[in-house]
Amino acid sequence: MSQEAIETIVSAYFANIAAMNPEGWVENFAEDAVSHDPVGEPPVKVHEGYREFIGQLQAFFDKLEPITEHIFVASNEAAVKWTMQGISKSGKSVTFEGITTFEINEVGKIQSTRAYWNPAKMVAQLRA
Repeated sequence: MSQEAIETIVSAYFANIAAMNPEGWVENFAEDAVSHDPVGEPPVKVHEGYREFIGQLQAFFDKLEPITEHIFVASNEAAVKWTMQGISKSGKSVTFEGITTFEINEVGKIQSTRAYWNPAKMVAQLRA
């Protein structure tokens, strides 16, 4: 798979988070895809109820804007350094950052993700 194709898939992942589009977001994943988000939590099978992930974002945020600083592609994998900026339903601004790695399968779907970030930092900003 070309570097451009992988960058397109990864960009669609983040664009669907920004749009809070659960169907479009899940469509990026293989049927048996697994997500570790964040790493350290039990992995989740994306197509088994993971649409709720976007639903949770919609419940807490009016706006989310992911900024991908760079997409590093090697073979069928990518690593992305990102910053997420958001406005909560209560009007609070949050900024948090991390790195997510993606494994892309042979048909151009995300097979697995591993997200390295600290949700506690985001939650602290929402509670401040």
